[in-house]
Amino acid sequence: MRFVSLVAVGGLALGAAACGEAPEEEEGGTAAEQYSACMVTDVGGIDDKSFNTSAWQGLEAAKAENDNIDIKFVASDAEADYEPNLTQYVNQDCDFILAVGGLMAEATGKVAAANPDQQFAIVDAKLEQTNVFPMQFDTAQAAFLAGYVAAGMSETKKVATYGGMKIAPVTIFMDGFADGVAYYNQAKGENVQVLGWDKASQNGSFTNDFVKQDEGKKVSDTLVAQGADIVMPVAGGAGLGTTAAAQASGGKYSAIWVDVDGCESTPNCPALITTVVKNITDAVKDAVLRAADGEKLTADQGTIGTLENNGVSIAPYHEFEDKVPAELKSEVDKLKADIIAGTVTVTSAAQPTK
Repeated sequence: MRFVSLVAVGGLALGAAACGEAPEEEEGGTAAEQYSACMVTDVGGIDDKSFNTSAWQGLEAAKAENDNIDIKFVASDAEADYEPNLTQYVNQDCDFILAVGGLMAEATGKVAAANPDQQFAIVDAKLEQTNVFPMQFDTAQAAFLAGYVAAGMSETKKVATYGGMKIAPVTIFMDGFADGVAYYNQAKGENVQVLGWDKASQNGSFTNDFVKQDEGKKVSDTLVAQGADIVMPVAGGAGLGTTAAAQASGGKYSAIWVDVDGCESTPNCPALITTVVKNITDAVKDAVLRAADGEKLTADQGTIGTLENNGVSIAPYHEFEDKVPAELKSEVDKLKADIIAGTVTVTSAAQPTK
């Protein structure tokens, strides 16, 4: 399993095509001369400050390293767009077609089955079609660390998490977070409560949306009213409703972001203790570079990001660097080492498998 170091990339290429329109070619050559990598976003859109954004950054990073790679994306406005958007890129003879997100699994499987010689890849899912290369992430490991941090930082002894939808790529974060809090309680003899998610019953709070910020704010307002002073939204762009409200609260409560470092991707860094990072950028970059180099990527070669291979992590504490006690930081570092060594086991019903 291989992850390549993150390459600094520029801003998002907002000149990409709208749904159903032929994307424009990048300068520097024709599609016949270049290796084309084409991405279909989930409904969150390219600027969701989360998994779509980080996947696109992976394509940008691959192009930065190999300028013979031509990149483009099309945004899905609804789930009904997945299949036509994927098919559009098949018809345009894209060499590498990337589907972003587990919600795209069914559409990707259908289009891949109909085009067995086409190279596909997907983030957050593993399909039976051999021509779909999976990139999965054991985010429960990193979320476990974030839960421990949250428990150690909470003054109300109540922390919370909520999701966008009740799907495996979301609930795996929530499982890890809850277990990290439980581990803290056991180690410290505390009773910090987790609101918004019950791991045992696999039930909790959801926005049923990855876009609407008012829905995210509505859910977190309820959790804060119940006493939570730290909230981790796992809801894509909808979670920005929580981070903005946390920042506006004047310190009443704080947040933990997910997927891509929130202090680099959102305007709400002052309210963010840390981020549970899913290193989609490096995974996508690596896959595209390998495919462009002539390697055929198959379903059984897929990657799983872990703490050990830096496929998942927690981000720096940024503006909370001086607020997180040194002892708590050391305990988190030790806990990370123990998870990597296998002396602490993190489990989730949603954990990916090869």
